[in-house]
Amino acid sequence: MILVTGGAGFIGSHLVDALVAKGKDVRVIDNLSLGRLEFISKLVEEGKIEFIKGDLRNFEDVKRSLKDVEIVYHFAANPDVKLSVEKPLTHFEDNILGTFNVLEAARQLGTVKKIVFASSSTVYGDAKKMPTPEDHILEPISVYGASKVAGEALLSAYAYSYGIKGISIRYANIVGPRLRHGAIYNFINFLVRDSSKLPILGDGTQRKSYLYVSDAVSAAILLEEKVTKLFDTYNVGNVDWITVREIAEIVINVMGVNAKIVSMGGTPDGRGWPGDVKFMILNISKIRELGWKPSMSSREAVERTAKELIKELGVKV
Repeated sequence: MILVTGGAGFIGSHLVDALVAKGKDVRVIDNLSLGRLEFISKLVEEGKIEFIKGDLRNFEDVKRSLKDVEIVYHFAANPDVKLSVEKPLTHFEDNILGTFNVLEAARQLGTVKKIVFASSSTVYGDAKKMPTPEDHILEPISVYGASKVAGEALLSAYAYSYGIKGISIRYANIVGPRLRHGAIYNFINFLVRDSSKLPILGDGTQRKSYLYVSDAVSAAILLEEKVTKLFDTYNVGNVDWITVREIAEIVINVMGVNAKIVSMGGTPDGRGWPGDVKFMILNISKIRELGWKPSMSSREAVERTAKELIKELGVKV
């Protein structure tokens, strides 16, 4: 049995789809605070997965979800970097306590052999070297990034102390259908309200790497199948990057409007908010050695996502 935490969320629901397509027995736990039952409802109704509405902050919910489970994809988390700076307790409880509960319940039950953890490029903070390799110093500048470092540290400790294998995936920015946060989603909603202008946070020169969600999912499954070390970390991202202003231009073009891009808010050095990593591109040579590579560029991933979200959200263009 495979457990996907956060399996009704953005990446988690796509992962569930892929695992079911491979014929796996899948159970999902999600508290539906950010996840949406509609993303997996068809699989639930058809009896192809088991769904538990539960909260990782509740230890008994976690223990119940882990019964007879051998592999865990721990993808449940609060992904809002900006919120983590404004309300850090939320990320401590959702991300750190939730991860501890998964690991401790796995230790107590004794059936779990491997945990695949969705970490983040934010663990590096403002990287000194780009593309950033896995052995770069971890120096997060947001509470969200810190919560992912804490999760990795706990995963490593439980691997070496109790023999539960751990794989930490440091994801770049993941985009695609079902996305409900981040620049692309926000830009579409801004333009629906006012098609004459598009506000962007910061100076627009923030440049990051974007990866399409199916690539993120295929990387996770590949790593679970191929990695044999007790604990290991892998960057999963793209070979290129794109600026916030370029993303805004893509969304404007896809929506067919003539909006003026207006920079607003942000920090004195042009970030969108305190804790926002301004430049991010990962060195992905380690996972490429296992035979994985992105199927499309950052720009292609952003453009495809914009088109899909417009259709998905019922936006008329």
